[in-house]
Amino acid sequence: MVEPENNPNSKNMVDPSNFVRFVMAKFYSRVTSAKQIRKKRIAFEKNRQASKADHVVEYFHQLDDPYSHLTAQIIARLAARYDIKIVPHLVRASGGDNQPELQKLATWARRDAELVAPHYGLSFPSSAGLSPDLESQQAAAAALSGMKAEDFIENIEQISQSSWLGESIAQSQSGESEVSQKLDQGSARLAQLEHYSGATFYYGGEWYWGVDRLFYLEQRLRDLGACHAPNEPYLVSRPAIDVSGVDASHLELHFYPSLNSPYTSIIFDKTLELAKTCNIKFRHKPVLPMIMRGVPATLIKGKYIYFDTKREADFLGVPFEKQVTPIGTPTRQAYSLFPWASSLGKDTQLHSVLLRNAWSEGRGLHKKANMRRAVEEAGLDWREAVQHMGSDDWKSFVEQNQREMVERMGLWGVPSYRLSGPDGEPDLTVWGQDRLWLIAAEIRRRASL
Repeated sequence: MVEPENNPNSKNMVDPSNFVRFVMAKFYSRVTSAKQIRKKRIAFEKNRQASKADHVVEYFHQLDDPYSHLTAQIIARLAARYDIKIVPHLVRASGGDNQPELQKLATWARRDAELVAPHYGLSFPSSAGLSPDLESQQAAAAALSGMKAEDFIENIEQISQSSWLGESIAQSQSGESEVSQKLDQGSARLAQLEHYSGATFYYGGEWYWGVDRLFYLEQRLRDLGACHAPNEPYLVSRPAIDVSGVDASHLELHFYPSLNSPYTSIIFDKTLELAKTCNIKFRHKPVLPMIMRGVPATLIKGKYIYFDTKREADFLGVPFEKQVTPIGTPTRQAYSLFPWASSLGKDTQLHSVLLRNAWSEGRGLHKKANMRRAVEEAGLDWREAVQHMGSDDWKSFVEQNQREMVERMGLWGVPSYRLSGPDGEPDLTVWGQDRLWLIAAEIRRRASL
């Protein structure tokens, strides 16, 4: 079934009224406003300087989280490179609506961390399991919970490595109740600051998730003059999306986007550009937004995603300005046009225009005039489009796409990718707009086989 009969998300989330769309647009426009972000940063630094406080960076470490193992390898170097005071916390997995697919997340994170580690100059033990065994986690927690911040920073890499490999960890005087208290305190602090993931850094009202977002924190600290070696490269730089000079015509790239995804909106055209550049066989496979598929969502998660998308968009050099969610009926209407648009070779162009209208130009697709504008901008005839809009022809292929992504690939978020070929190479499946560089690197490698 393309949509669940009993969606756990509220009606106003799945099919919001026009008023709710308006309120959401106003709310999130402040979250993504460059002016507001800059204003908050200035106010924070002014207060920090007035109180003569250090640059305090809080770090949240989750012992069974693969991404936390990657950050463990960099945190001592971060402390040495920058004029900061790191306050570490141990946390448990949040779960709940912020992390509704915990088992799938654990499986994906384990695979993803091993895939990206070498590209970041880091490592992840290939022999490690899905997570460290419980005894190793308890030993690591006991050792770390009794340490001062500077000792935590100095020893976390080795302790994390030993935990993931199941090696012995030096005994600690910390008792079970003390360890549990530390985990409770760290988890409570994470929730108080309105976040839900381990491997995260918090500075001055903003979150930096894992090694993937660390360079944003590095740049912010450099802008404040808090870097001891400002001419050195970032400790962890984002690899380039580069397939120049590559002929990948014997490979296939399957792309799973949705219309209501901020992250999809900023990477859609980049993905099309990559496919065209290397001549790869491209498969456009739209899926419904997570909320419409029954995946829970929260305001806290939404705020972080919008904020994060804005800085990712700025980094990529693409617009993410005014947003009006196309969730619900506008998405269904848009998707009902895809089979027809595909028959004319215009489905990707239509999807691109719809995303730009909704996520950059602030044109609500719940309004007929804006839908017509998008259809015609994609080079399609509106009168003919009306004849296809509202049909159910789209449901079977979208349902098939969702089954591929969720059941075959083990992923649930968008955008997702599946790279196939050549013969003898297993499919590479990844999730996230911040993994297109990994797809590019793998296309380059496979094209040379």
